[in-house]
Amino acid sequence: MELLIKIAQFFLCFTILIGLHELGHFLMARVFRIRVEKFYIFFDPWFSLFKFRRGDTEYGIGWLPLGGYVKIAGMIDESMDKEQMKQPVRPDEFRAKPAWQRFLVMIAGVATNLVLAVGIYIGICYAWGDTYFANEEARWGYEFNEAGLRLGLRNGDRVLTIDGEPVDDVRQIVNALILAEDDRRIAVMRGGETVELLLPLDSLIALRQSKGYDGLLRPRMPFLIDSVVAPTAAALRPGDEITGIAVSDAEQYRDLDFRDYKALLQLHAGDTVRLTVRRDGDELRTVDLPVSDEGTLGVLTRNPFTLRTKEYTFFEAIPAGFRKAGDVIASYWEQLKMIVQPKTEMYKELGGFISIGSIFPSAWNWEAFWMTTAFLSIILAVMNILPIPGLDGGHALFTFWEMVTGRKVSDKVLEAAQYVGLVIILALLLYANGNDIYRFFLK
Repeated sequence: MELLIKIAQFFLCFTILIGLHELGHFLMARVFRIRVEKFYIFFDPWFSLFKFRRGDTEYGIGWLPLGGYVKIAGMIDESMDKEQMKQPVRPDEFRAKPAWQRFLVMIAGVATNLVLAVGIYIGICYAWGDTYFANEEARWGYEFNEAGLRLGLRNGDRVLTIDGEPVDDVRQIVNALILAEDDRRIAVMRGGETVELLLPLDSLIALRQSKGYDGLLRPRMPFLIDSVVAPTAAALRPGDEITGIAVSDAEQYRDLDFRDYKALLQLHAGDTVRLTVRRDGDELRTVDLPVSDEGTLGVLTRNPFTLRTKEYTFFEAIPAGFRKAGDVIASYWEQLKMIVQPKTEMYKELGGFISIGSIFPSAWNWEAFWMTTAFLSIILAVMNILPIPGLDGGHALFTFWEMVTGRKVSDKVLEAAQYVGLVIILALLLYANGNDIYRFFLK
């Protein structure tokens, strides 16, 4: 069922993104009275799943879910319709229009995806606000996974700064390590003292490639007593904090995470343990309590953490939505720059359809769905504006050259560039999806 939910979200998301992207091209072409011969969501080699004709345009849904397209009359595109280009130019064709109109048609899809992302972020801010875990809430520090410990972090550390910048949102920590282009310097609070650590780029690359950032850190949970429910635990009071458990003179455990204390008690079900308890700032060292057969002390615990939610009015949500979109664009652009820098080895992290599908939640959640859709809309926009022939950016680049120089690029050059672009795009698709297959099935 979880897989089906992910697949359903994937197809709904891409139907929205591709449909609106192509609608942007379609509407801008119609504004300039350019004939559009086809409007398809997904590709339709040999046959389509559904189609109908209205006016000069055939609308349909293809069977190959690798994208979508509009076939604009008089334009050299992925259809490679050379026969049409041999015919006399008609006034309602793409090639008959001024360069500036053709340029706007080409960037309309990208613009639509950006507008869509901003609109979604505005809606999310207004409907749900911005919820996050503040770094200062982690008063007991963090627990790190094995990958974090290999970086030199220790359980109980609380991250203060990264490269001199203070950390507010805990998500900043993981993002800063994943997107590192060089060594990172971080300062942590450890045992009441500030300690500076140098995290070498090689270690951060290894963290990224091993997916060690997944579950890298979690706030350390204290063992706080909310209420006492069993007579055997009468020596404890609400507000007490258990800071240590001794199961024998030789086995004493201190300053653990609550989840570790809980596991320890379950291992010693039916025994008696000695607790170290902090009460009103003082420590009581001789509290001996029996552990039940279920591995509990007969108390209810309290979660001291609260997530912060910044709420927005409708008019406050508008600039907040623009800021979110801007932050995502900047972050994704940084990732693209890292891909072309061999030392970061970010190119090994390229993923295809399996990677994209895996980012959707396994249970249907509209906030998560729209957050993912906005993120992928920005990715689609940024990737399409790259100056690669065959993508919108490649078409726009040739048209922009014509606007600047006044000289139109010949059809033969455009055809050759289209072939080169298709080869590049196919190679990227094969490489990215090959990475997926290797990571998920062979590694």
